[in-house]
Amino acid sequence: MAYEQYFNGHTANSPWYWASAGKTLTATVTGIAQDQGLLDINQRVSDYLGLGWTNTTQEQENLITNKNLLSMDSGLDDTLGDAITTTNLQYLADAGTRWAYHNVYLKLQDVVAQASNQTWNTYFNENLKDPIGMTGTWITNEDLNIYWSTSRSMARFGLLIYANGHWNDTAILSESFLNEATNTSQNLNPAYGYLWWLNGKDSFNLPQTQVAFSGTLIPNAPSDMYCALGKNDQKIYIAPSKDLVIIRMGNAANDANFALSNYDNLLWEQINNVID
Repeated sequence: MAYEQYFNGHTANSPWYWASAGKTLTATVTGIAQDQGLLDINQRVSDYLGLGWTNTTQEQENLITNKNLLSMDSGLDDTLGDAITTTNLQYLADAGTRWAYHNVYLKLQDVVAQASNQTWNTYFNENLKDPIGMTGTWITNEDLNIYWSTSRSMARFGLLIYANGHWNDTAILSESFLNEATNTSQNLNPAYGYLWWLNGKDSFNLPQTQVAFSGTLIPNAPSDMYCALGKNDQKIYIAPSKDLVIIRMGNAANDANFALSNYDNLLWEQINNVID
């Protein structure tokens, strides 16, 4: 650990919410389940949850694979709020033809539970949390399932990913899945993998808009950097070329935000001043 600092009464033992940075936990555990032969991300979600998990036609629903949930291109209507009840999961476009930030990714937790014949929490704890010594818990808040932990536990997860899915001498996640997860997952938003944000691409899309923005996600950050971005500046930055894993938890640095904010680029400007 090169540097650690807490503010405003927060300590190394204080839990905090990951918000959408925790999406990467779901992606990782989905990959672990595939590595174990329990599921296939290229199969239809309905193969695991049964027909009728959406409010679409059977033909439309059968287009949606687990990979579409990982890639945020399910085609389901993202304007209807965070609820992922059947009635709220409505068709807007064919899966794979429209990228949109959507809470439906949480259905992957149900897929893992069904495929493993365990609860999501049990499978998560036994296959990710406990093997790498994380603390924390999933807390349901209305339509969201949010992970809370200490900053050091978030850092443990970041180090696991930085080490290509290995913890000491144990392979927790296959390098092949992690390579897919941290590279462009579809041709609609180059800056998005499997619930990971990717730097160094020519354009990017953001939550709640269909606008493609030109340029790289975080211009001051290394082009090989990828990250988990959560509401109000919850961050995991992994920069292999700099040998860095950086964690940021807390209230929003400036204005409330969904993922990307001005903080990202300003922080990397400061880092570049002290690290070549």
